[in-house]
Amino acid sequence: MERVYNFSAGPSILPQEVLEKAQKELLSYADSGMSVMELSHRSKLFTEVIEKAEQDLRELMAIPDNYQVLFLQGGATLQFSMVPLNLMRNGKAGFVNTGSWSKKAIQEAEKFGMVEVIASSEDRGFHYIPNLDEVEIDSGYDYIHITTNNTIEGTAFSDIPDTGDVPLVADMSSNILSEAIDVSKFGIIYAGAQKNIGPAGLTIVIIREDLIGHAKADCPIMLDYKTHHESNSLYNTPPTFGIYMASLVFEWLKNLGGIKEMERRNREKAQLLYDYLDESDFFTTPVEKASRSLMNIPFVTPSKELDASFIEEAKAVGLETLKGHRSVGGMRASIYNAMPVEGVELLVDVMRKFAEKHQNSAVEVEKGR
Repeated sequence: MERVYNFSAGPSILPQEVLEKAQKELLSYADSGMSVMELSHRSKLFTEVIEKAEQDLRELMAIPDNYQVLFLQGGATLQFSMVPLNLMRNGKAGFVNTGSWSKKAIQEAEKFGMVEVIASSEDRGFHYIPNLDEVEIDSGYDYIHITTNNTIEGTAFSDIPDTGDVPLVADMSSNILSEAIDVSKFGIIYAGAQKNIGPAGLTIVIIREDLIGHAKADCPIMLDYKTHHESNSLYNTPPTFGIYMASLVFEWLKNLGGIKEMERRNREKAQLLYDYLDESDFFTTPVEKASRSLMNIPFVTPSKELDASFIEEAKAVGLETLKGHRSVGGMRASIYNAMPVEGVELLVDVMRKFAEKHQNSAVEVEKGR
């Protein structure tokens, strides 16, 4: 069957070129007679794969030499534990609470030390990013943690906070590689792969070298960044196929022109959808303009019944996985790097036609309130 436009928040759409290349090489990688899934992780062929993946990622993100790139497992969720286990030397960390994933990170860090929420957007339903300009950063913090893009709530940091000498740790799972960032502003960047990098199962960690080697004495060996740094991410069998797919995605991004070109495309796609939402009196988004995400755009109709109807009509024309997260409802369009502009154009067209068809129903809903 034909490919659909997959708006899933993750696992998400992958570039068609990448999938086609993986398909072509699936049975025999580099004329080896073996699938890349069958290669020993200590073989010369796989060593070339992982080394190229790291080099391309370094080039794409302009990662400084004093940062290490680790290819791990466990998703961003395991990093909620690894970060405090490795960084909590004084036993205190600061967190910015901007939504569901921030809350989970906070709850996990509390098991290992004192956590202070230095700013939060919970007071307005997580529909904005709090201003940190006037927040005083305690020099006694082991680190400050932020979630740069909130997949469920549809908000994102437009400016990276300056935390001075306190390392800034960022969960960048849903917007890594989507726009240019200065890696040197962070102590650690971590990201689950299943949104902009590749299939689920791989986690990328970019860590400043001086933050490695300080794990708690009782830290399990697999949760110690030093273990993976010293073994070049090969202490045990890594997610080899995920690393291979990530390498193909990095190559695809480079061929497009790099992250700056990807950011231009992402802003174009997001603007198309936001412009329509701003002009519509039928569809609305709860996110405050200054905090809008380029990657995840939540929206609703005037009623839950119309939401459900829209999701079904969109699905019928090949627009998949638009249902919002179960905690917030409505719809959510995740327009990651691999989503072509044509997918967003079709979405807006379907939204426009749906609004015209159901405008009277919306008026009746409004009268009944």
